[in-house]
Amino acid sequence: MLQLLTFLVEKLLLLYKFKLFEPTWLDGENRENRENREPRAHSSGAPPAIRRGDLLEVPRTLFTHFGIYLGDNKVAHLIPDILPVLTDDNKLTASVITNTRLILGCAFRCATVRVDTLEDFAYGSSVLVNRMDRAAKTQPFSGDTVARRAEKLVGAFPYSLLWNNCEHFVTYCRYGSAASRQTEKFCECLKSIIRDQRSVILTSLLGFISIVYFGLAPATTLPTILVPFTLWMAG
Repeated sequence: MLQLLTFLVEKLLLLYKFKLFEPTWLDGENRENRENREPRAHSSGAPPAIRRGDLLEVPRTLFTHFGIYLGDNKVAHLIPDILPVLTDDNKLTASVITNTRLILGCAFRCATVRVDTLEDFAYGSSVLVNRMDRAAKTQPFSGDTVARRAEKLVGAFPYSLLWNNCEHFVTYCRYGSAASRQTEKFCECLKSIIRDQRSVILTSLLGFISIVYFGLAPATTLPTILVPFTLWMAG
């Protein structure tokens, strides 16, 4: 039992450490030193350091949000939003996206590439500029080309948390190829959990508890057998 508790704590700390979807484009460097060297923008406005076509990123609670700076204090970014599916009222859809709209957009895989002010995009956080450039395998397009690529995509957009998110959008606009380090790290985390054979013991124990609590039935027995067996074979 102590080993199982240790296992759970390890995985929870792992998820918290990289904040579920946080990218590490500059692996091996101290985070504080990295951020001190990067140009920043604040919610009060865009300083001269930010230019049209720059790739912006904003740390959130569980992930990092990305956008492309268009100039004139405007940012294009891909964000889940359910409201454009429900109404054609531009005044409503142009308002700042609430958490409810965002969550429902994720659930129904609906998103939009929209243009917001830098203040609304930052949402009170500091903005990192072009941090991906050092690790990108290809050179970025010119700033105007990047901005024009982003502007062409403004509007409704299909969404996938892992395969078509805001990071895919900005990397496509700036480098010509959609990629997401956040997705890669999440998949690496899942692999580490699957490969850890303590997952088999844990899922077996949870299955046994469900059988004791809900009774012996196909809905409890089959997962109790199949899930640990699949993890065992994949480990």
